[in-house]
Amino acid sequence: MRIHSSSIQQIGACSGAIKCAPKHYRPQRDRGQWSDTPHHLTGSSAPATHSGRDTSVHRARRPMMSAAGVMEKENSVKSLKTTPFSRKSPEEKLRVIELGPDQPDIKIQQQSKDRGRDYTRSFSRSWFSKKAWLTACPEANALFCFPCLLFQTSGSDPAWIQTGVSDLKHFSEKGKKHEQTRVHMENALKLAMFGRVNIGEQLNEGYRLGIRKHNEEVDKNRHILYKIIDCVKFCGAFELALRGHDESESSENPGVFKGLVDFVASLDSVLQEHLQTATVFKGTSKTVQNELLDCMFSVLREHIIDEIRSADFVSIQADETMDISTQCQLVLVIRYIDKAHNVQERFFEFIPLQSATADSIATALLDRLSSILPDDKKSKLISQAYDGASVMRGATGGVQKKVQDVYVNAHYVHCYAHQLNLIMQQVTSHIPVVNQFFSDLAGFSGFFSVLDRVVAHRLPRASTVRWNFHIRAVNTVFEHKDDLIQCFETIRDSGEFEPTTVREAGGFVRLLEDDTFSFFLKLFHHIMPHVDILFSQLQKRTIDSVFVQRIMQQFTDNMQMIRDSIPNLCGEHSASQQQLAKKRRTQGPGELQRIAAEVCDTILGHAKERFSFTKHLISATLLQGDKFQQYNSQFPEAALNTTVEAYPLLNKNKLKTELSLIYSNEEFKNCSGALALYQLFMESNLQDTFSETVALLKILITTPMTTAESERCFSTLKRIKTFLRNTMSQDRLNALAMLSMEKKLIKDIHDFNHRVTEKFASLKERRAKLMYRK
Repeated sequence: MRIHSSSIQQIGACSGAIKCAPKHYRPQRDRGQWSDTPHHLTGSSAPATHSGRDTSVHRARRPMMSAAGVMEKENSVKSLKTTPFSRKSPEEKLRVIELGPDQPDIKIQQQSKDRGRDYTRSFSRSWFSKKAWLTACPEANALFCFPCLLFQTSGSDPAWIQTGVSDLKHFSEKGKKHEQTRVHMENALKLAMFGRVNIGEQLNEGYRLGIRKHNEEVDKNRHILYKIIDCVKFCGAFELALRGHDESESSENPGVFKGLVDFVASLDSVLQEHLQTATVFKGTSKTVQNELLDCMFSVLREHIIDEIRSADFVSIQADETMDISTQCQLVLVIRYIDKAHNVQERFFEFIPLQSATADSIATALLDRLSSILPDDKKSKLISQAYDGASVMRGATGGVQKKVQDVYVNAHYVHCYAHQLNLIMQQVTSHIPVVNQFFSDLAGFSGFFSVLDRVVAHRLPRASTVRWNFHIRAVNTVFEHKDDLIQCFETIRDSGEFEPTTVREAGGFVRLLEDDTFSFFLKLFHHIMPHVDILFSQLQKRTIDSVFVQRIMQQFTDNMQMIRDSIPNLCGEHSASQQQLAKKRRTQGPGELQRIAAEVCDTILGHAKERFSFTKHLISATLLQGDKFQQYNSQFPEAALNTTVEAYPLLNKNKLKTELSLIYSNEEFKNCSGALALYQLFMESNLQDTFSETVALLKILITTPMTTAESERCFSTLKRIKTFLRNTMSQDRLNALAMLSMEKKLIKDIHDFNHRVTEKFASLKERRAKLMYRK
């Protein structure tokens, strides 16, 4: 039997993209689509033209209006009776088929009496799952047959397409009888085959063999593409150049990527055969590489955006600098808590800038943020952090102000790691003697190669950004002072070096024996370990404002102890200097003690000032574990009011009740930070009980305390630009950076290769077969 209904032929030309009809009678949620065109402008039931196209305005998306003005779903019984399926346009027919039978809630009850007993029969929604062809009409309060309603003929039973069936007592019998009728079976077959090739073609052996052969070739091509994607992922993860200068077959160094593909081919016979015989799609060309990079970057971006949109709160970190090609770039890093309750800092993009002005940076940021957070999700952005430059933090015209004008909850947070650098810089610039000490200390790195032969430790060069290099320099010089003196004396007395080198070596010997230099070397040897510990703690991704306050308190306590021990330190230094045969004293003991005290006071004062919480970060004090006992006696009303003012989305009364309970419970007093408390609530399934506290914890955890992540991104940018000789486009640069920095995320996406392949296959019409047929 061959079915060639007019409706199938009519839709054949318009449904070429449809490979198969939706699952037979599969229940679907209502997905009716309506246009904004008023109903009176479109008409109600204008027939389609002979060409299958609707001539009315926006008819394909026209809503069906009931008498009461309520929009009817396109697949509802009432809509299909008002505008029969045969009179709908091809697009409307496809949409009705896709939606499937409408299965609304109806209330059918039937009173009956049997053997002297009264029974009440009621309609059950489970009938929809038992009979997938069933549909219902709330207005008629009756049941209908969906296939017969669509393809009704003169032989159709009026009860199932016009009046409906409401006799529950005999429903089972009527349903079985209707299913066995020829008319119902034909209509069900028409529905199943709607938009597909006819049965004759499907039964054609050649047709089936052709599809099978095509799909086998697709399997092979996809296997090859998966291997090539793995090679690109490997190169991206280890920041290896995809191409060399010469990619010809005779080249001795065509590039890491091609060499890696050849190595994989030696282990995979399918890939090896493909590389030797392929003429249409080899997969190793520059074009394919770039397209794969674009697809991989797109998949990662989509995954990150999905995570961001599902998060409750989001913060951004940004920094701008010039790469080695002098192109001004802005790195954008986004911080949030994912569905697994883990803190994530994701690299999102390198944004090219025309200039480093506040307007240029703000415009670029707002443009990217609009694509990440739609208008209804703007309130999610609760924090923004930059590198501290005035163009970023300006209160009236800076980037942070321009962003906050659009995202009102995006409070500005200064980079805490950057503040640590400012504190140390303030010490060196404010006190001339100390500034001179660090300048002299930086000169030791000039003898790096010589020191490497004599001393077992390398002396790092000083950095104006990373103060831990100063820390290492102080410790190395202090711990190997005698070895350094011996080294420089050897250079001075050997006669094997140039006069300039001998002169500098003699100067370093005098410097190491200098009283003032030795004193500050010993002083900073005591101070620097605490600075190093603080610097390391501020680089953690899981840092939060509660944790910052606690470690800052420890740092200030340690600095105060050093401040109190300065008289003893000066006494020990004076005694040791008197034992030296040769001594040079430029500062008296009292003067050295005064300068040392000034150094400690400067560090303490700037630490308290620069790390003091601003208005919106006072909320962190509400969850500071060591103050819970104090808060239990006297609730911190002022901090609570400030918190609710900064974050109006919090319910003040409920938050106060939850915090009071936390303060009074002994188990919470050992809380070491916001992250630990948050994880405790989530592991104990208390997020609903302490909903407002969990919301506050998410805000504190999402708020970035450092922009070290953006600096890491820029170091990757520099390496990538070096390896690739600055010849790639911006999109390719972003893709390579993403592959390098988010390699763990790639492993976590279990179907990453499949998603990349799907995108790659759909980019354009390809000669290589990559799409399956059904």
